[in-house]
Amino acid sequence: MKTIALKSALTAAIQAARAAGKIMHANWHKPKRVNSAEAHDIKLELDVRCQALIEKILAKAFPQIPVLGEEGSTGDVTAEYRWVIDPIDGTVNYFFGMPHAAVSIALQHREKSVVGVIYDPFTDEIWTTIKGEPTRLNGKIVRVSQRARIEESIIAMGFSKSQDNLNKSLPHMIRLSRRAKKMRIMGSAALELVYVASGRLDAYVERTINLWDVAAGQLLLENAGGEFYSRPAPGGKLRMCADNGLLRKKLQLGSLLK
Repeated sequence: MKTIALKSALTAAIQAARAAGKIMHANWHKPKRVNSAEAHDIKLELDVRCQALIEKILAKAFPQIPVLGEEGSTGDVTAEYRWVIDPIDGTVNYFFGMPHAAVSIALQHREKSVVGVIYDPFTDEIWTTIKGEPTRLNGKIVRVSQRARIEESIIAMGFSKSQDNLNKSLPHMIRLSRRAKKMRIMGSAALELVYVASGRLDAYVERTINLWDVAAGQLLLENAGGEFYSRPAPGGKLRMCADNGLLRKKLQLGSLLK
């Protein structure tokens, strides 16, 4: 496949993210059809509809690029280039009417993100970046915080709800709660990552997470001066810590990320 023009890819991803976000916002307070419900997760018909719209817009601009998405994949996702999409990151928040959810779109080249877009339709904030360029929030360059002490920091954690993950995660939550200025459990990995990128949070930790949750946010964080540390987890998932580049080792997360 020939080299993709990253600025054109960014333009297409922004268009797709805004279009899906418009659907999210328009249906925010309307009844929502549940496709499936698990003990700790919900899948909505709107997830599927938003991903279909994103795919349609991206395919019009780049018909040759496959899609790896939370709501299914198209084409050969092992290809040199691929889109990685989470159409509604924070679906449970969204279902219950909480305005903390986002659209996440990344373009990857050989499994490394080279374009990242995350759009929050409730605040009309869009984070954008291209590999090697700054991260921008609504066009303005943003950077991670410079807080280097846990006692000054706001730290977010996410929890996969398996018994093993809870057993490994909760002791760290309790330990850090005693030290950090504040702990937060917010329910949208994409937004937590760009909040670290923007200096609103200082670190975000999750023991088990999917690629589509972090593919865009990782690049946005790193291009804002932060650090994304990850290790493979069972089932193709990841263990991860995102921070401002000053805190990870001080958080002492070794047992959590093993």
